[in-house]
Amino acid sequence: MLKMIGICKAYRSEVLVIFALRDLSIHVREGEFIAVTGPSGCGKTTFLTIAGMLDSFNEGEYELDGVNVYRMNDQERSWLRNEKIGFIFQSFNLLSDLTIRDNVEMPLRYRRLSVSERRRRVESSLYRVGLSDRANGYPQELSGGQQQRLAIARALAGSPRLLLADEPTGNLNESMAAEVMDLLQELHRDGATIVVATHNAEMTRRAEREVRFVDGSVVPHPLVGP
Repeated sequence: MLKMIGICKAYRSEVLVIFALRDLSIHVREGEFIAVTGPSGCGKTTFLTIAGMLDSFNEGEYELDGVNVYRMNDQERSWLRNEKIGFIFQSFNLLSDLTIRDNVEMPLRYRRLSVSERRRRVESSLYRVGLSDRANGYPQELSGGQQQRLAIARALAGSPRLLLADEPTGNLNESMAAEVMDLLQELHRDGATIVVATHNAEMTRRAEREVRFVDGSVVPHPLVGP
């Protein structure tokens, strides 16, 4: 599903070169649930933004579902991202002036889907995360855990092949975090490929495999499982 070989991401000034990722290689098989761990500043978020084609890289090879990302132009990457990837962010990234239903539908409007197909996907996604009865409300009326479930519904509506999550439980209390972790596990059991960057030990325990980052590179680490 996702293969990176020798990825480097550097930020250069007149006097310094700072590496966010250095010779990073990682392979994620379809259907895997992977926890990306490591200290703050180790490159987890940079890896996710590159994996999601929200940022570029300086060196290396990146294939998503067999497609070489490096050789694509911006328009092609945007299409591939919209078709293949769902994002779940720590800060939810919800639009407060749109209803819950419209927050889920918004990304689908760029897919040239019919109104009926968009409606079907929205209703299905909200039902999946237990928010069908709140569809006409607004994000600020939801608890933190419900807002994260709404963010997951928005990602699911696009039927992504790959879900990328950046600290999805970071802003939640223990019970709300458990709800989100339960939902991610359920999605994984149904076949979703999930890559989540996390500091949460319980999230790491629930994943099939842990990939540990240090100083922008993958380091050997024992496998973990549920």
